[in-house]
Amino acid sequence: MKLIVNADDFGYSKGVNLGIVEAHVEGIVTSATMMMNMPGVEHAFRLAARTPTLGVGVHLVLTCGSPLESNVPSLTDENGSFRRGQGHLAEASAEEVEREFTAQLERFFRTGRKPTHIDSHHHVHARETILPIVLHLADRFGLPVRYPWVFEQTERTLTPQINTTEGFSHHFYGEDLTVDGLIGIIDGLSRHATAEMMTHPAYVDEELLRGSSYAIPRTKELQILTAPEVKEYIKLKKVQLVTFNEIG
Repeated sequence: MKLIVNADDFGYSKGVNLGIVEAHVEGIVTSATMMMNMPGVEHAFRLAARTPTLGVGVHLVLTCGSPLESNVPSLTDENGSFRRGQGHLAEASAEEVEREFTAQLERFFRTGRKPTHIDSHHHVHARETILPIVLHLADRFGLPVRYPWVFEQTERTLTPQINTTEGFSHHFYGEDLTVDGLIGIIDGLSRHATAEMMTHPAYVDEELLRGSSYAIPRTKELQILTAPEVKEYIKLKKVQLVTFNEIG
């Protein structure tokens, strides 16, 4: 099996960024996805430039921080921030969503890098109303996407130009994380030729504590993702740790 271990939320804060890079250098994380609208994004790009083996994609955002576009009223609250939750997204303007996602992707391209792939914060790309927009942009920019059938029973078809993995797991998450649990997730994915596992390693800093409801468990994720037992299991089972650049 070729396994992508992706760390979401790269760019959220310095603590998150440092945790992700450590989980790559010292552990099994192979890939990360950047939140282009968050305050730690420039720090994340500096770290990524010094860590060329880490694949870096775009973590499309509609539910955290503020948009890069200035006129997307169906997505924002009275303060100009993205609305919390996802209830409003069913009625959000498709044109505004596409403009905002395009702005986030183009900000990445302006750094001179090409993203390895696209995924999204809180799985918004898997929503029935959002997925066609994301697939259109993936086709336009020539990028793979995270397995898009996470929650909703949308039709499981992609155009030949768009690549994704055969399997995906979002289950490495929560308060009760263990080494054995992680190994069990990887074992469950092993029936696929290609798979991705979502993770959120971090060092907790003030920005993360203030802004995210999922903070302290990220330090446990970091500990487990760098655990010797996990690395030994990967070696024993001959799991190939890869990025999206290597699944085509």
